[in-house]
Amino acid sequence: MRMPLISLNAVDYSVGGPLLLERVDLAIESGERIALIGRNGAGKSTLLRLLDGELRPDDGEIRREGGVRIARLEQEVPAGAEGSVFDVVAAGLGGLGADLAEYHHLAHAAEVDMDALAAVQGRIEAADGWRLDQRVVETLERLELDGDAAFARLSGGMKRRVLLARALVSAPDVLLLDEPTNHLDIAAIDWLEGFLKGWSGALVFITHDRRFLRALATRIVEIDRGQVTSWPGDWDNYLRRKEERLNAEAQENARFDKMLAQEEVWIRQGIKARRTRDEGRVRRLKAMRAERAQRREQVGNVRMDTAQAGASGKKVVEAKDVSFSFGDRALVRDFSTTILRGDRIGLIGPNGSGKTTLLKLLLGDLQPQAGEIRVGTQLQVAYFDQYRATLREDWNALENVAEGLEFVEVGGKRKHVIGYLQDFLFTPERARAPITRLSGGERNRLLLAKLFAQPSNLLVMDEPTNDLDVETLELLEELLAEYPGTLLLVSHDRDFLDNVVTSTLVMQDGGEGRIGEYVGGYSDWLRQSRRAAAPQGQPPAPAPAPAAEVPAVAVPAKEKRKLGFKEARELEQLPARIEALEARIAELTALMNDPAFYQRDSAAITAHNVTVAETQAELEQAYARWEALEG
Repeated sequence: MRMPLISLNAVDYSVGGPLLLERVDLAIESGERIALIGRNGAGKSTLLRLLDGELRPDDGEIRREGGVRIARLEQEVPAGAEGSVFDVVAAGLGGLGADLAEYHHLAHAAEVDMDALAAVQGRIEAADGWRLDQRVVETLERLELDGDAAFARLSGGMKRRVLLARALVSAPDVLLLDEPTNHLDIAAIDWLEGFLKGWSGALVFITHDRRFLRALATRIVEIDRGQVTSWPGDWDNYLRRKEERLNAEAQENARFDKMLAQEEVWIRQGIKARRTRDEGRVRRLKAMRAERAQRREQVGNVRMDTAQAGASGKKVVEAKDVSFSFGDRALVRDFSTTILRGDRIGLIGPNGSGKTTLLKLLLGDLQPQAGEIRVGTQLQVAYFDQYRATLREDWNALENVAEGLEFVEVGGKRKHVIGYLQDFLFTPERARAPITRLSGGERNRLLLAKLFAQPSNLLVMDEPTNDLDVETLELLEELLAEYPGTLLLVSHDRDFLDNVVTSTLVMQDGGEGRIGEYVGGYSDWLRQSRRAAAPQGQPPAPAPAPAAEVPAVAVPAKEKRKLGFKEARELEQLPARIEALEARIAELTALMNDPAFYQRDSAAITAHNVTVAETQAELEQAYARWEALEG
């Protein structure tokens, strides 16, 4: 039997207060693609740092198979990365990488220092380094990177690609990725999905992008209140089984709380509780109180609402034959549109295609070089900046939102700023902490809190989903769906676009400033553009994508066939069968949540787990059969 590449045994880790990670058991096998999920601050990035050895556990053991190579892509671009792209990528090879970078600089210098070149060449040959030099070159080609380009002058998305190359050049057995889609455009995300699907090593990744997660994950590992739970299968299977487990946990907590309440009533009866024969019951009550105090409640959800503003005019923005160029490059050419009150418009395009320029033109912050833009009346604009420049680093969270006030008006109600920030999961202590100590997810939540405290009827959001956990992301979707004003949204999150916007403006391929307008979200745009591109009488061609994007392949809809008597009868009975299987899984899961379950002998526990797996497989087959018959 092959040993896991990395295994964690009863690992504890704390940063003060309750354990961030408590008695974690986890094994990572070769070829797995593990999605690490959990709320912001749950410890996902910390677990990655424990896996690669940057952090040491407070207790427990981490074992790594002999010679296993681990590489990690961090969430933020490190401050120390500088030089050419070749320099940054070669740094993934350690000291030898520095020699290779020096050799390339010396070899390409206008005046070659032959002595220095000979010295570094000798070191490389002694370490058999030319083989690794070729690996750097191949990695650059594979990721379509220019080794001579200056790293500092690259866009955020290209910097992420260079850092991925640095992680890959060491040929790791385990690749750890922390929010790899941050600052990537849709084309780059699509490329990364395809690349990682062909990755032969083990992959552990954190992402807020649900479509990216669905495309890659073969196992879900969740961190919830210090506990790490492994869920085999994909994201949809996790969602079903997670709901069953939460229901079982809620029922058990309710049963326990009822028993505790009964014991509290009994203890207040007075003298009878102090009789010798009842001392055991008193001790049991004290133990129950201690257990209740130690119960770590599920982290609450963000409660979002928006400050009310008066309605804008019916016509928010009108653009006629607008053009704008930067130097010789056309960013917007002959563009016309009308944005009406209540529209929810998504802007799609690669990094650097001109989305921000278009936003500034539409808002009147930038004047067109040709054409005309009319901005409507009574507009109150709230702007979400993806670079969080609107947050003052010398203020804490409270000061950033309050700006000298004690109360905010949100959702028609007056709220104290501390209470308002608690709706965004900031404790009073956290609200007063310097924002330099906040995580990326906390900063995003703070920016949302600041944004929604401003009365607005035009909401402009530039990449609002970066670093948010899935629960907060879904709540933001709900809020935006109910927002009474007008929304302009720049996002590379395909599911988020599909769930929020009513139309899309797409920076078309070719870099000539052409902008297409489509009804619906990302998937609707793909379908419409594919249909428009297809000649009459021929099947639709692949959709034109913004700047080198490779769109997902769409399967043409099949005509629904008529079911025979037996199939129709089977389809009629399937919902009841699915319901029965789900109830059976919930029952089996509830048994596993009972502490007494683990007092059984190992054979009984193994048999129970086999039953759970078989029942889950039956359920998945039933769902597949139902979808086949329904289709």
